[in-house]
Amino acid sequence: MHKITFYPVGNGDSCKIDLECGKKLLFDYAQFYQPDDDNDHRIDLATALRNDLESDGRKYFDVVAFTHADEDHIRGASEFFYLEHAEKYQDDDRIKINELWVPAAFIIETNLKDDARILRAEARYRLKQGKGIRVFSRPELLVDWLESEGLTLNDRRHLITDAGQLVPGFDASSDGVEFFVHSPFAKHVEDTMVDRNSSSLILHVTFFVGEQQTKFMLIGDTEYDVLSEIVQITRNHNRDERLEWDIYDIPHHCSYLALSNEKGEEMTKPVEDVKWLLEQGGEKGILVSSSWPIPSDDSDKQPPHRQAANCYKYYASRINGKFVVTMEHPTVSKPEPIVIEIDEFKATLKKSISFGASAIVSRPAPRAGGIR
Repeated sequence: MHKITFYPVGNGDSCKIDLECGKKLLFDYAQFYQPDDDNDHRIDLATALRNDLESDGRKYFDVVAFTHADEDHIRGASEFFYLEHAEKYQDDDRIKINELWVPAAFIIETNLKDDARILRAEARYRLKQGKGIRVFSRPELLVDWLESEGLTLNDRRHLITDAGQLVPGFDASSDGVEFFVHSPFAKHVEDTMVDRNSSSLILHVTFFVGEQQTKFMLIGDTEYDVLSEIVQITRNHNRDERLEWDIYDIPHHCSYLALSNEKGEEMTKPVEDVKWLLEQGGEKGILVSSSWPIPSDDSDKQPPHRQAANCYKYYASRINGKFVVTMEHPTVSKPEPIVIEIDEFKATLKKSISFGASAIVSRPAPRAGGIR
């Protein structure tokens, strides 16, 4: 079977995919855990990932992807990963990256600092070396940067994947998975000042187990206008199946701005295209919010927003599905990684070990495609 793990890192993202073939992919890394704070219930992500790799007898990921350069998706990465561009990041305790995935904005953005600046240096180094990297989108600014380094687009075209394409190196027959690119679009990274949320990496992942397909919308910190554009473009190209989902990675830590520009009193009403996207969930689908616990009032204006959570809960109820929050699962006082197993029964949420022996929480009946 395949497996997806969402880690409880507060308002941050880190999601690991274990493929049945043995490959491991990590999407984002956010180490916020404070070991000296007894009230910090966030996971020690570095230790959790290191232990997981050691249990499989390895010190590397096949792929590490950073959806964009905001701190809540990259914090601590320069201390955890083995980076090829400088010896200071190459001690034996670090975790290696076979292939680094980044949106083009990661290469061309300026005025970065801390982890973002260091990861940009790594991405640029790998792109100049011509190996160990995949860049998503092909804006003119990337062409200009390549030319400034004495390279051409043709020199590195094999390392660049545009929206509307499948990611090379993974296929249904050998890996049991496909990665279809929804975003970024080239036009979203043409400006000198990059809007990271607009240029975030968004993928549609299809897992294959026998004749069964399970679909995962993997979304970064994206707002409703970009999601609307994705829906419109994808449907115009008659690719509705690339918008079906059994697992939905709720954008931007359950912010209402991923649904609409109006929060609403009790429930955010999604704009029409996002509403349509949410309606593509398969029976017993799982919606995951990588966030702090959902508040009961509006005292904190930062996400998660209770109105947005109520919207996602509503769409989960329509498909007999589940809405799960990383910092609430299984309890607020003791959150643990959310583990979703993918097999011939599609996506299944595992019950936490804290609640007794590891068990399965409801299995959907096998089917193909999303509901209509």
